[in-house]
Amino acid sequence: MVNYPVIPEQKLLQRLAHPRRKVRMVLDTDTFNEIDDQFAVIYALKSPESVAVEAFYAAPFFNDLSTGPKDGMEKSYNELLRIASIMPEMAGIPIFRGSEGYLPEEETPVESAAARDLVERAMASSEEDPLYVLAIGAITNVASAILLEPRIIERIVVVWLGGHALHWPDTREFNLYQDVPAARIVLNSGVPLVLIPCMGVTSHLRTTLSEIEAYVKEKGPVGQYLYETFRDCSPDHFGYSRVIWDVTTVAYLVNDDYLPSSLVHSPVLSDDGRWSVDKSRHFIRYVDYVERDGVFKDLFRKLEG
Repeated sequence: MVNYPVIPEQKLLQRLAHPRRKVRMVLDTDTFNEIDDQFAVIYALKSPESVAVEAFYAAPFFNDLSTGPKDGMEKSYNELLRIASIMPEMAGIPIFRGSEGYLPEEETPVESAAARDLVERAMASSEEDPLYVLAIGAITNVASAILLEPRIIERIVVVWLGGHALHWPDTREFNLYQDVPAARIVLNSGVPLVLIPCMGVTSHLRTTLSEIEAYVKEKGPVGQYLYETFRDCSPDHFGYSRVIWDVTTVAYLVNDDYLPSSLVHSPVLSDDGRWSVDKSRHFIRYVDYVERDGVFKDLFRKLEG
């Protein structure tokens, strides 16, 4: 049985409030899995007024773009290196390989350079200046770090794009359902958590090739890279739009007006991927809606700069 520190409710609620200042952050990303991770990486680096990016962690993923979680993590690591080659803002920011597999169960961490770095950075942080952990993939690396050193929950805030809306018929969302034990650790441990759901909340954060061509393509090597990544994601862009929901983790820290939220009791995750409610559980912050236009306007303007 893992003994997690218990954060007093008043302190937890303070930690769950929007910081309204520049914060230190790390980004945990399955960068090769989709095209929105690339937008999120670049958005974070283009938002120095709101966030100071200290490290990137490659997260595992397994679908038709990889032969297994390890291969997905390696491909994500290499995609981060590719972005670094065209973004001067990434110079000096370390990139760490993450887990080669998912958690075998809820009390066994998976060792990785990413998890160890997160423990080290978190423990070097003060409770008054917590490290923000933005996660846009399977939450394996973050959960492993919590298991390796449970005291980090007193020194971090996790902002995770994972699961579907609480009203959705199920929560068998890719990030969450790849590693259910890891998701349960983050939901059950009491770590300060900002949960950003996919279907039913951020699923309308969509754009089109025409919009990307008009506002992104001509913005230097980074704009060309994002345009080509979007162009190549589908063989047919007629009447086609693509969700770019990973950027919401960064957008939340840039301006919480873009992501109205509320306090809810941390939901219970069932084995078959459904939410249930237990009002005796600790609070988390839950994003209810995304102001689509505000997020994209901010992103496009920063690419111009």
